[in-house]
Amino acid sequence: MTQAELITMAYIFFARILDVSMGTIRIILISRGYRYVAPLIGFFEILIWLTAISRVITSLDSAYSFLVYAAGFAAGNYVGMLLEAKLPFGYKSLRVITTKEVSALPLTLRGEGFGVTVSEGTGLKGPVSILYSLVPKKKLDRYLEIVNILEPGAFITIEEVRAYRPGFISRKPYPDLFGRLITKRK
Repeated sequence: MTQAELITMAYIFFARILDVSMGTIRIILISRGYRYVAPLIGFFEILIWLTAISRVITSLDSAYSFLVYAAGFAAGNYVGMLLEAKLPFGYKSLRVITTKEVSALPLTLRGEGFGVTVSEGTGLKGPVSILYSLVPKKKLDRYLEIVNILEPGAFITIEEVRAYRPGFISRKPYPDLFGRLITKRK
C-alpha cells in the first residue's frame, strides 16, 4: 500500500468517525427538541459523509477502503455516545426511594437549589419515602452525591426528560446552612 493510499484510508476512517459522531449528536438534539441546531449539524454531517464515500468510490479496487469505512462507522458510534454523555444540556427526572422517613435529604437538596417533591408509599418491607426531582444534567452528579451521603441505601431511577413545563422549579437555592454543612464539597 502506498503512502497516498494510507492517507486516503486514514481520511476515510476519521471522516466517518466525525460524521457518525455528528449524526449521533444530531439525533439526540432532535429528540430533545433542538430544531434549529440539528439541521445545521446535519448539513455538515452530510458534507463530511460525501467526501468520505467519494474516497471509497474512487478506491473500489481496495477492500481496505470498505473495512476502514465500516471501522470508522463503528468508532463514530462509540465516540458519539461518549460525546453525548459529556453534553451539559438537558434534564433528568429522578425518583429516589428510601426505606425510612426522610427529612434531612429533601431539605439539603432544596438548600442546594434542587426542587424536590416528597410522597409516601408502601414497598415490600413497609413504608417508603419517594422523592421526585427534575435536575439539569450538568448538576446530576452533585444531586447524586448528596443522596449517597445522606441516604446511601436509596433506590434511584434516572430518566431522560424530553420536555417539561415550568411550574414550581426553583430559580435560586434556598438558604439552608445545615444542608450545606452536611454535604460540603472537598
